[in-house]
Amino acid sequence: MPTFSKIPNRGDFAFQCLVAPQKVSGAKLADTRDHYGLKFTKHMPFGTLRDDEGHMYSLARALNSPGSTPNPTKFLFLSTRMNDETLRLDPETMAGRATTMFPERWLDGDTVWWSSLEGEEGAGWQLSASGDAFSWREDGLLDLKGSLLGNGTQFYIPGEEWGTFYVSQLYDVQGQLNGRPVKGVICLDQVWLPEGGAIHFAKDIVVENKMHVLWWTFATVYKDGSWDMGSFMLGHDNLGYAIFQNDKGELHCSTDIEGLAIHKDGSYFLDSAKIIIDGKDEWEFLPDPKGDMVDFVGGFPITAQQEGRWRRVGDTREPDHWIAWGESDRRNGTARNIRGKDL
Repeated sequence: MPTFSKIPNRGDFAFQCLVAPQKVSGAKLADTRDHYGLKFTKHMPFGTLRDDEGHMYSLARALNSPGSTPNPTKFLFLSTRMNDETLRLDPETMAGRATTMFPERWLDGDTVWWSSLEGEEGAGWQLSASGDAFSWREDGLLDLKGSLLGNGTQFYIPGEEWGTFYVSQLYDVQGQLNGRPVKGVICLDQVWLPEGGAIHFAKDIVVENKMHVLWWTFATVYKDGSWDMGSFMLGHDNLGYAIFQNDKGELHCSTDIEGLAIHKDGSYFLDSAKIIIDGKDEWEFLPDPKGDMVDFVGGFPITAQQEGRWRRVGDTREPDHWIAWGESDRRNGTARNIRGKDL
């Protein structure tokens, strides 16, 4: 139940969220109309892949909407092959790619496509997505194909001046990267913000008010073929949502979420974390020993990005492939309304 330590202004709902599933389609993915007075900013494909030797590759590309305000992200590629210790940016690989600011985009049937521009400097690329399938090709680097996993998700945070509408869908993918077979999960997110807004960068109601403690998207495909996935945020005041689903068709949305973030000594990265949904469903974060994205610290994104795995406490199923790319911010705190501090 929402609580109020102080009475908010008109139009301010103390960071309460709306959360729901959403039906994924190419037509909706291609639709960039305004919602709730907010402007569409970008599509954000990102995810983590693993090869047959267990190395991780995390990558992201910005598909900015014409007329939007971009943040610093263009193309990111991180790999544990850089030093075999943790996920590090690979400057050489990134330098050879097209860093398209505003890509070509078109709708063919129920599939939306994006691509680099003809004649653009750097290796070309192309993505596609629909309500069933996904593909991502980076010339000379990777070629992925996959299918939609579960249903899409959406959440909305209203505010007196700013707000955020955020939509996501996940795809179970496999293919090749630098000639090696890989598999993993790719998230395709979209965000609507106030005019001039950019996620993590400008007019971001959550980040600029230092409100969130944990924000994660995760999915695990197990060796027995079952899967579960979720998206959640935990923060201060009434900030919080969770949407969880699995292969059985079970889907649960809630804004009753509490939790605890425990950071490693002298580090921005998590040692462990737990969340509790509706006071009873407990999930835990298992950080990957090589999952800290240390190159972002002190730069952009401004939060500690980290890979690992989320599982329901007591779940003993053996994972096959997964993603749990999310963020914490020890400066914001360790639990709801327990503020933190910098190192």
